[in-house]
Amino acid sequence: MLWSERTWCELPADLAAVNGAAILPVGAVEQHGPHLGCGMDAVLAGKLCSAVSGRLGVPMLPTLPYGCSLGHSHRWPGTIALSPQLLTDLVVQIGDWAFHSGVRRLFLVNAHVTNAAPLRCALELLRAKHDTLMVALVNSATISVRVRDAFFADAADWHANDAETSLMLAIAPEIVRPGKLAEADDPDRTEGCVFSHPVNRTSLNGATGRPSQATAEKGRLWFDWMVDDLCDLVTRGISEQPPLDQLYSERAPTALNQTSEFD
Repeated sequence: MLWSERTWCELPADLAAVNGAAILPVGAVEQHGPHLGCGMDAVLAGKLCSAVSGRLGVPMLPTLPYGCSLGHSHRWPGTIALSPQLLTDLVVQIGDWAFHSGVRRLFLVNAHVTNAAPLRCALELLRAKHDTLMVALVNSATISVRVRDAFFADAADWHANDAETSLMLAIAPEIVRPGKLAEADDPDRTEGCVFSHPVNRTSLNGATGRPSQATAEKGRLWFDWMVDDLCDLVTRGISEQPPLDQLYSERAPTALNQTSEFD
């Protein structure tokens, strides 16, 4: 159910069938160590959301390939980063147009850690602007407890690690360089740090964790978990209603305009 393949005649019925739900995958283009292609995050976001879209029939907007990757520095070639402000503005504009096409439940599925803050800002702006638009931000590595445990197993500040490499071996082996896996391991140096340091000050090769431990078998299992758990989340979101039906701009009653039963 790819938005880009549907016609304007078909989309209204597509959206009506899922209570106005749509998915926007958001990735990044950035260095991923010596062993993974720079588009890994966008590949993961796109393939994950495509699988969920196909299973649930929820329209998937085209994957946003660029993200906020400023922390990867200029040390290694390959990173193409957007500013936080630009990413926020871009997603707000996409959300505006999606709303006018009939989207009322927008799932932002993020596959790059530092996209989270700009996407949260976009969420705030969109829901303040459109009373009937609900927006959810889902970070792919923390969809569920079991997915989070897999991602964080070899490094808290993981990047191009066992999990990401295993996933790519399973779903996009063309972007993996198997001959580089043994030399790609690099430990997490962020434990105990007060500041959030850019990658050039925490990694020797752009990776963090143990990609040498990666296998396609693990990747297939973990990708299945991600699809199942995201499907569960989106399914719940399709039927969710706000706890209270009150408009964003509606003022609460005050003592001056309240009346009692004795008036």
